[in-house]
Amino acid sequence: MAHPDVRPEPEALLAEARREGRGQLKIFLGAAPGVGKTFAMLEAARIRQNEGVDVVVGVVEAHGRAETERLLAGLEILPRSRLFYRGRALPEMDLDGLLARRPKLALVDELAHTNVEGSRHAKRWQDVEELLVAGIDVYSTLNIQHLESLNDVVARISGVRVRETVPDTILELADEIELIDLPPEELIARLRQGKVYVQEQIARAIQNFFSKGNLTALRELAMRIAADRVDAQMTAHMRSHAIPGPWPAQERILVCINEAPVSKSVVRAAKRMAERARLPWIALSVATATTESLREKEKDSLVETLRLAETLGAEVVTLSVSANVADEILAYARTRNVSRILIGRPRQRRWVPGFVRETVAETLLKRATDFEVTVVSPDERAAREARLKLPIPTLASKPTAYLWTTVAVALACLAAQVVLVAIPVESLALVFLPAVLFAAAQYGLAPSIFASVMAFFAYNFFFTDPYYTFNVYNESEVLTLFLFLVVSIVTGNQAARLRTQATAQRAIAERTMRLYEFSRKIASAASLDDVVWAAVHHVASTLKCDALLLGPDEHHRLTILGGFPPEDQLDVKDWGAAEWAFEHKEPAGWRSVTLPAASWLFLPLGAGATPIGLLGVKFRQGAAPGPAERRLLDALVDQIAVALERTRLASDMEETRLLSETERLRAALLSSVSHDLRTPLVSIIGAASSLIEADAALGAAGRRAMAETIFEEGERLNRYVQNLLDMTRLGYGALEVRHEAVDLRETVGRAMMRLKHSLAGHRIVLDLALDLPLADGDPVLLEQVVTNILDNAAKYSEPGTAITIAGRAGARTLVLSVTDEGPGIPAEDRDKIFDMFYRVRAGDGQKAGTGLGLAICQGILEAHGGSIRAQSASSGRTGTRIVVELPIVRRSAETEPSSVNAPQGDGE
Repeated sequence: MAHPDVRPEPEALLAEARREGRGQLKIFLGAAPGVGKTFAMLEAARIRQNEGVDVVVGVVEAHGRAETERLLAGLEILPRSRLFYRGRALPEMDLDGLLARRPKLALVDELAHTNVEGSRHAKRWQDVEELLVAGIDVYSTLNIQHLESLNDVVARISGVRVRETVPDTILELADEIELIDLPPEELIARLRQGKVYVQEQIARAIQNFFSKGNLTALRELAMRIAADRVDAQMTAHMRSHAIPGPWPAQERILVCINEAPVSKSVVRAAKRMAERARLPWIALSVATATTESLREKEKDSLVETLRLAETLGAEVVTLSVSANVADEILAYARTRNVSRILIGRPRQRRWVPGFVRETVAETLLKRATDFEVTVVSPDERAAREARLKLPIPTLASKPTAYLWTTVAVALACLAAQVVLVAIPVESLALVFLPAVLFAAAQYGLAPSIFASVMAFFAYNFFFTDPYYTFNVYNESEVLTLFLFLVVSIVTGNQAARLRTQATAQRAIAERTMRLYEFSRKIASAASLDDVVWAAVHHVASTLKCDALLLGPDEHHRLTILGGFPPEDQLDVKDWGAAEWAFEHKEPAGWRSVTLPAASWLFLPLGAGATPIGLLGVKFRQGAAPGPAERRLLDALVDQIAVALERTRLASDMEETRLLSETERLRAALLSSVSHDLRTPLVSIIGAASSLIEADAALGAAGRRAMAETIFEEGERLNRYVQNLLDMTRLGYGALEVRHEAVDLRETVGRAMMRLKHSLAGHRIVLDLALDLPLADGDPVLLEQVVTNILDNAAKYSEPGTAITIAGRAGARTLVLSVTDEGPGIPAEDRDKIFDMFYRVRAGDGQKAGTGLGLAICQGILEAHGGSIRAQSASSGRTGTRIVVELPIVRRSAETEPSSVNAPQGDGE
């Protein structure tokens, strides 16, 4: 039953939701070959078939075993596909056939199998993943030595390195794992009987892999892997169904640590217990409001204890708690299905600060009824340190705090005297409470107690009969005085606690704000240098330390990317620590378990196979970061890693984009050269060969026709080459514009003469105003523009259609338009047609062309200060209108040459 106050965890529900619609995977797991995995899988499949389930054998390796072949009888076996590899046809599972057949249950033997080269997937477990995604249930088999994480372990045990492995995540995909177990003696007996390998391999197998010691160790590994997976499934079930637990299925140890000296003893005891029972264990520290106010020595002790637990192999967790520490610890223990909790023996109560409150350890002992709680006593040294700390409570406030507290009590006395004169009352005790609250809120617990005691004596001395003595005659006033003392101390204590909590919350808010500011800085950093500077500057200012960022250069050697304060040198010890941290992906250096003599602590950035860099920190004056600072440092490390990865990916994407663009331009240029430039050459060569070979037979008219063909195609080729040259000059900014007064009517006429053969099949409609003003530009370049536009219009419109050339004067520009009656250009492509090598795939893009003409027009017109755009011809009609705008020549304009965005050079 779910606890009424506990809800299912969203992550667990999302994991279940992701499994909806997928097939179910059951893995028959064995310790070694021959234990009977395939046999058990086939038996389970036959049971499902008898229940009416559609079962198909995708692939099952019988290895010549008669009992396996008997179980295959009666099951539908999908024919295998044949793939040719090195001249041989090798059988493989027909994945496409299995997907098309779509049974309810598919049998896929040997999950770690490597497919034949040429298969869709390299590994069979990838085939199984595709089947699961398609909604097909799968039964499969796996030996424990094929798990990737156990590859080295199995190699050490057996001396045999297994080459075919599967990732451990495949076990996480499994909905059910069935352990097929067989004692080593029985497995060796099966091996001797020839039921595992052929006779030639039996002796060698028994001497090597199948020794009794190896099989026992592999059997234990298989049992543990299966138990861990079942435990993970049980924990997921508890989280998704809001079951508070714990369920005592597999033991797990939780050790509670704090700044007390006994914590190290508790950690060592937990390590011994976990080692003996081979159990996972968690080291839990709790961050509360009082954690922020710990002394530096206590913070160092807590950090050292956490580091010790991490070194000994614990999973280190820090829990932020505002109140009810014991309840939060127990709630966390239930969510992790912990069975045993280790705590240190409670310290003796200090004088007044604890009052009658129970310690966390005492509360745990009382409320942890469903856990096994072990209390660890400190060793003699830790107990001696605890006793030395006990007698004298520390008054951590400055002397000025007590001075101002005395002033506050004195002011309260004056206020009480005024109230007594103005409004005679019987008790003035409440007048002193603001002084106590002031001391608690401003300076903490000790000044508040000091204020309570001073207010007690001041009230007794000045306002109880007999006055100006510490004697009390009235019994009721005695009770009033002592009640006032108790109330003032309790009130001051509560106010001091609120102050501590407020201070802690401010510290948390400040850290959160710093993380937010850093995330904003990192997000706005565009280049690697910006990220490096923002990272080291923020880390240094936030943690009050020196910061350094290191990364690999192009030769994969570590180099300093940046530091704050600026640092470009490290000594030999620090370089050794940095290189070790980078190579092993673990922290190294100052106060770590590796090379602690170094002055810098290096933390790897990134969780991949190879870190992308290192963050180095060096704390000033040997100060160690507390748990809160360490958590902040870890968060900064993660953000820096993400930022560096982002810049690296952005750089890779830019390089990929440039390579892709270069490849596209290269392919377009090759296409243009191989086709559009080759076409006129073929015509020229054909006409020239006709003139040579059949000169007499052609006659004068034929020779003239051949010569005209050569001339026309030569002109066409010249235009292509000119376009390429013009585009190159535009790209390098070497195009020189000579400004002159240009009559566009003459320019249009010259362009039409150049294209008279291309335009011969079209009706040319001229609509040029007689009073058309002169354009300011280069006549040669503008003729090239008009020629390219007319050539496009003739090329992409059918013979017999009209091409309209219109010109009019605008307010400050001269507008020239060329309209054809072709298929038109889609609206989404009208801006793209001015890009190099771009050709519309529909409409006008059906004809051949270089894709350079309009791009050159745009470049030339922009150099003139003009513009070009594409429009539809008109409403209800097909076709395209290219509109050109050019500046009108000014009367004072000079005709001297000027260069646009280029050094002076040879012009047109």
